[in-house]
Amino acid sequence: MAIKKEKIEGKLIINEYDSSNLKASQYNTETSELIVEFKKGGKYSYNKVPISIFTKMRMAESQGSFFSKNISNNYRYKKLS
Repeated sequence: MAIKKEKIEGKLIINEYDSSNLKASQYNTETSELIVEFKKGGKYSYNKVPISIFTKMRMAESQGSFFSKNISNNYRYKKLS
């Protein structure tokens, strides 16, 4: 697994990854919003990602490839930075 660091702050689950693609993510358990930060730059917000999908991403052998296959094109998103 490639989670470098995980912390829970209230309703937020914040992860840092040791991944070639993903730098970090922040998941809001109340709103189901997933914010993903990429190594190459850019931060995106994904709407209504079920906690079960986020949990599978955290537990995946490769978070980057799980994200690409199961999240990136399946949920509405907007660029934050």
